[in-house]
Amino acid sequence: MSRTPGRPRAFDRDAALEKALREFWRHGYEATSIAGLTAAMGIRPPSLYAAFGDKRGLFSEAVERYQRTHGAFTTRALAEEPTGRQAIERVLREAAVNYADPGHPPGCLIITAVVNHGPEAEDIEAELRVHRVAAKRAFAERIEGDVQAGRIPADTDVEGLATFYAATVQGMSRQSQDGATADELDRVATFAMRAYPA
Repeated sequence: MSRTPGRPRAFDRDAALEKALREFWRHGYEATSIAGLTAAMGIRPPSLYAAFGDKRGLFSEAVERYQRTHGAFTTRALAEEPTGRQAIERVLREAAVNYADPGHPPGCLIITAVVNHGPEAEDIEAELRVHRVAAKRAFAERIEGDVQAGRIPADTDVEGLATFYAATVQGMSRQSQDGATADELDRVATFAMRAYPA
């Protein structure tokens, strides 16, 4: 079926969303402009607004896509490993590889997209905080599972340990932005796992 004369060629929405995701990942929410987004996505502003609503709506879709793709390793590791120790170690080992992968911007979008921000980005920060809090809660649930199974002492500080591993992941993300290699980040994972109770 031929295209109607004069009608704009439809763009690949999924491919455009991936390009937008990488712009937000590379520059952060506030520093990413509509002009930068449309240039990266290969579309004009009216197409962006028609497809995604606005920059805020586009960012939320980008975060959702990140969670399903680049960031999905964390959810998989926490769901698939038989023990809390194995799950958390897998998260750290895979983060080392993922965060330093030269095929995309370094670090984690959820951790880095909004660090210092103005009042207009408060809701963005709140949205990302929900994801980070959920990840820490998932760490705690897996650690608590090891306590309940008798694999680690009953008096283990579950919340403290979960916070420690969440902070480790966040630090690894920052280190990757400073140029840390996958091997260097993997060493962080090795040291961090020494904190896990015997």
